[in-house]
Amino acid sequence: MQITPRVFSGMQPTGSLHLGNYLGAMVNWIELQKTHACIYCVVDLHAITVWQDPDELRRSIRQVTAAYIAAGLDPRKNVLFNQSQVSAHAELGWIFNCVARLGWLNRMTQFKEKAGKDREQASVGLYAYPNLMAADILAYRATHVPVGEDQKQHLELARDIAQKFNNDFKGSIVAQGIADGVFFPQPEPVITGPATRVMSLRDGTKKMSKSDPSDLSRINLSDDADTVARKVQKAKTDTEPLPSETAGLEGRPEADNLVGIYAALAHIGKQQVLRDHGGQQFSQFKRSLVEVAVAKLGPIAAESERLMADPAEIDRVLADGAERARAIARPVMEKVKDIVGLIRS
Repeated sequence: MQITPRVFSGMQPTGSLHLGNYLGAMVNWIELQKTHACIYCVVDLHAITVWQDPDELRRSIRQVTAAYIAAGLDPRKNVLFNQSQVSAHAELGWIFNCVARLGWLNRMTQFKEKAGKDREQASVGLYAYPNLMAADILAYRATHVPVGEDQKQHLELARDIAQKFNNDFKGSIVAQGIADGVFFPQPEPVITGPATRVMSLRDGTKKMSKSDPSDLSRINLSDDADTVARKVQKAKTDTEPLPSETAGLEGRPEADNLVGIYAALAHIGKQQVLRDHGGQQFSQFKRSLVEVAVAKLGPIAAESERLMADPAEIDRVLADGAERARAIARPVMEKVKDIVGLIRS
């Protein structure tokens, strides 16, 4: 089986997507769809590694799908679906549970952060999350994965799992007609974008997050213009005016964050922002930031709302994407079962 260059990425349906998701990932996804074969997934199986209200989960799956489309992902050009509709993810995830080593998972820093002090109460799914992420990618033998810095360790694990599978089953892979003995590729990280790490509006030292208890810490892609304006106006700043050079942002995390957000939304560099606004007080700069943010995000929120008014259409898009995803994953899983020694119908 020839390895085709392919992009895979996804987001969890746990709450509304926010500005950090958009600038840190989705802007890059939208660009990649112009040049690559792309698969973008709503990773609902990952979401249930912690308990979710079933009705809210269904709504969130549709809401994230609507945000994908509203932000500019074309479901006709890309494969867009939710993970649980394609059984290859769970099947390959189990096989990778049997390939990955406990020592590898014990080194995963995200599990330690999410499980907190009471690790014994964390779900097995949360612990084995990185193996399922590897399956998400390799079920399609994806070669490129847009990820944030916080997911890079998981992608490195996916590479390790791919390598170990190839090594463990090399003879069987060759027997299946793959002369070089390499079945799974080594997926490469794609860490780019205008603002790969957007910080909280309430604390410039913490990443913007859906899990932050304060809704004022983030701008949701579903926020209307008035809400965006209120959140920007309430964003934490310091007492000094904006500097005229980027060096002047050092040691000023909130100022650096707001300048970075403006630069990313306006498609200009931070230095250009400071040339235009250096010396201003934050009250004046925030008014300009509100204008840029509303102009960029307003249409996304409006289109998301329109799409959410027709859940049957969202479900149709997801079903169509799942069918196309299964068509790609099915021959991969058939070959995996042959390689491992499983009897298939």
